Amino acid sequence: MKKVIYAMCAVLAGLLSACSDTVKEKVVYYINEPVFVSATELRSRSIVTQVPQEMEKQGKLCFYEGYLYISEPQKGIHIIDNRNPAAPQNVGFIELDGNVDIAIYNNKLYADHFIDLVYFDISNPAKPVYTGRLENAFKYALPIYDFTDIYDYNACYSEKNRDKIVVGWNRVRREETIYHYKDDMMAESPGGSSESAGINGSMSRFSTHKGYLYTVMNNMMSIIDISTDTPTKPVEDLYVGFEVETIFYYKDHMFLGTPTGMSIYSVENPIAPERMSTTWHINGCDPVVVENDIAYVTIHSGNFCGQNNNELIIYDVSDVKAPKMLVSYAMTKPKGIGIDNGILFICDDGLKIFDASDPLTLMAHQLAHYAGMEGYDLIPYNNVLMMIADDGLYQYDYTDVRKISQLSKIAISN
Repeated sequence: MKKVIYAMCAVLAGLLSACSDTVKEKVVYYINEPVFVSATELRSRSIVTQVPQEMEKQGKLCFYEGYLYISEPQKGIHIIDNRNPAAPQNVGFIELDGNVDIAIYNNKLYADHFIDLVYFDISNPAKPVYTGRLENAFKYALPIYDFTDIYDYNACYSEKNRDKIVVGWNRVRREETIYHYKDDMMAESPGGSSESAGINGSMSRFSTHKGYLYTVMNNMMSIIDISTDTPTKPVEDLYVGFEVETIFYYKDHMFLGTPTGMSIYSVENPIAPERMSTTWHINGCDPVVVENDIAYVTIHSGNFCGQNNNELIIYDVSDVKAPKMLVSYAMTKPKGIGIDNGILFICDDGLKIFDASDPLTLMAHQLAHYAGMEGYDLIPYNNVLMMIADDGLYQYDYTDVRKISQLSKIAISN
């Protein structure tokens, strides 16, 4: 997420206005101003588990022991009995405002609630039980906002608001006076074991490993010990930079998707991640998945990342300290991505499926293309592809890649 940067100051303005070759200009723009509540008020709200509700908006996915959990942004978590993917059943719902991401580990579901982590016992998946809260787990977290406008970073993190929590936004019109030398701007515009874990989609900011929950929000990584009934933070948040948006675990490493590239961190020491490398590419929002030492990255346009490219980029990451880009392909507008036994799934102009056994000839080996929906996130598992799109949850059987077929759809009520 881009921060609001103000380079103007009264002294500079005075100096510039005194120069004969400077002019001042009034700039009008829109900005998201934060809506606050006190921490006490937020934490006094009850966490509600209740009867199933219809999905109204696409969200992120997590699959665990036959059940699919869908986080509907700012609303809560839908629970789908998916033991029969041809006839999935909507069986439960957790009402949780401010939620965006989820992860599951050893029958516990973990979810962000604004800046806190809340957790539930899902031993009975249809009847989750709220069991606790870790306060201030994500102190830099902010609610989802309209990416066409910036947000007021200074207001969000000012000292006077340090005991308050941002729970929403008001879009307001502002005017600023800027100074420049004729056409040159002088100020910037605001701008194996006994553990069991859920399988997250590629758009997730949560990942688990060896009893720890790793989360990335803005430019910080939080590490939370979830090996006991009461989660704790054993270390301070780690600055990882680059406005990280997604995280994916593979072979003792966390692969971070950022607007400017892919970063790889070793978690061989679970509480002391060590950066191995960072690749750079044209700006774009990019989830990452990895299989057989090959990383697949999608970047898409039309968002706050500030670029117009839509691509699939493939890297050889057998040497995590020196990833090698193998090839890039033009896409329509890709988002979620998944890989299973050499079969690559991409949310792009619907759903595209490829035989990825040879990355250099990928485009010549497209297995299927299902159009008519805008895919967002997906999980391929055990020959079933689960995909959330703008109009519903789709599932496909890819047991025989020559005869991929749709199994079911649960519609989103718009």
